[in-house]
Amino acid sequence: MASSRSLFSAALFVCMLAGAVAEDPYLFFDWKVTYGTIAPLGVPQQGILINGEFPGPIINCTSNNNIVVNVFNYLDEPLLLTWGGIQQRKNSWQDGTPGTMCPILPGTNYTYKFQVKDQIGSYIYFPTTGLQRASGGMGMLQVHSRELIPVPFDMPADEFAVLLGDWYNKGHKTLKKILDSGRSIGKPDGIQINGKSSKVGDVAAQPLAVMEPGKTYRYRVCHVGMKLSVNFRFQGHTMKLVELEGSHTVQNVYDSLDLHVGQCLSVLVTANQAPKDYYLVASSRFSKQVMSSVAVIKYKNGNGAASTVIPPPPAENRVGIAWSMNQFRSFRWNLTASAARPNPQGSYHYGKINITRTIKIANTHAVVDGKLRFGINGISHVNTETPLKLAEYFGLGDKVFTYNLMKDEPTEGDNKLVVAPSVVNATFRNFVEIIFENREKTIQTWHLDGYSFFAVAVEPGRWSPEKRKTYNLLDAVSRHTIQVYPNSWSAVMTTLDNAGMWNLRSDMLERTYLGQQFYFSVLSPENSLRDEYNIFPTQQLCGIVSGLPMPAPYH
Repeated sequence: MASSRSLFSAALFVCMLAGAVAEDPYLFFDWKVTYGTIAPLGVPQQGILINGEFPGPIINCTSNNNIVVNVFNYLDEPLLLTWGGIQQRKNSWQDGTPGTMCPILPGTNYTYKFQVKDQIGSYIYFPTTGLQRASGGMGMLQVHSRELIPVPFDMPADEFAVLLGDWYNKGHKTLKKILDSGRSIGKPDGIQINGKSSKVGDVAAQPLAVMEPGKTYRYRVCHVGMKLSVNFRFQGHTMKLVELEGSHTVQNVYDSLDLHVGQCLSVLVTANQAPKDYYLVASSRFSKQVMSSVAVIKYKNGNGAASTVIPPPPAENRVGIAWSMNQFRSFRWNLTASAARPNPQGSYHYGKINITRTIKIANTHAVVDGKLRFGINGISHVNTETPLKLAEYFGLGDKVFTYNLMKDEPTEGDNKLVVAPSVVNATFRNFVEIIFENREKTIQTWHLDGYSFFAVAVEPGRWSPEKRKTYNLLDAVSRHTIQVYPNSWSAVMTTLDNAGMWNLRSDMLERTYLGQQFYFSVLSPENSLRDEYNIFPTQQLCGIVSGLPMPAPYH
């Protein structure tokens, strides 16, 4: 893996798009992905490191920056990285999912190039190959507002990145073998915070953050777990929510916040208590056995250990679900704040747009040929040797998948699953409503690549058209994930104005791997560079398109 190839690839990307984005800066990164020993729960295990780090390096950038990441794969297995929440405008070529890209083979490298176009906020990157996310390879991507764009809160004294979530002591290869054998991986072993798990009274715990009395700090918190929702809270301090998945929010104050798998947010915490140590507490939600972990927050020149009396979590069971739903309803889009561009977020009146398509999806599980599978509307997705996007682009889609096996509504009373690649045709620029129905007993979290959507409702029971009366059509937060509580439904709305192949998936890794996902194929009828970039000259080809001549480029 010669470094000259890395430099050539990066230079080629720059030259290719310089005419379109010459005014926007480029940030370059070289990442070496290796195995190494980690112990998030105190048990040594093989982890996936980036430049020797777990969690991986923080990408600190500004809206509209061009990000160039040269990834060297030193693992003994293929690798892909995705950039969760980054919309990859016109550029699903770089989305990093098995349906859009060939994996980076062991002993080779690949250079990702994408722009954080008109976005701000807190995001995560992680592997999408197999179950590698269960062993690391993840980190935070922070997108700041441009200097000329006002931010609706004073500049904090500092920022702290917090990656937390449930964790398994078994490595990703062992977990994959369990799932491939047809069994579930079961419950996690604990909760980690930035790759560590400490208990109350642990004198050896290193501080996660140091705050000066009287100053205010921004904590960017992302859930990088696999299965369980968490609740986090600061001992003795309240939190002011200011950003949720790339949107400025109405700045409500909370004692604790529920965070579901794959979600990110930002809170402001003011150091206004007696100068000593305090705990950040994270505990599992809606699970039979409550798991928890703490991290130490120090005051500069403080004197005294954190109290062993930690703030309690919210209620569980039905009371806890109602509490969590109400907290979701309290999240509101800040209509007067500027987004990545100078126009206020509220200048886009999504509630006045006519819905052109409604897709109602229901998650299910079943045993197929003696093995556990998960699916959506009767289809359990499987990845293909040839990425779906490449097969479609080369005109060979019919040799790899069939469009629209998954229908727009689930079949009532039929829990059977068909195992096949799942691609849904969507009309470019249609305004769609997606209903997520969860008829199971566990909470779900969903993510859509390529877009943000308006999360207009989360309610108990079953959805029906008259439930649209409950929608928030004024100031629902624009985001890319949505949770669905047990025996409940959630509704989102978005305009499919980003041409490409885009993954809609469960953020629960076990469910994703075993089929609870599909891809939207959003094709522009114009075949124009206005709507989608050409395939990059450095794009890796594999499967049935390997070695084929490139199709005619867009103009």
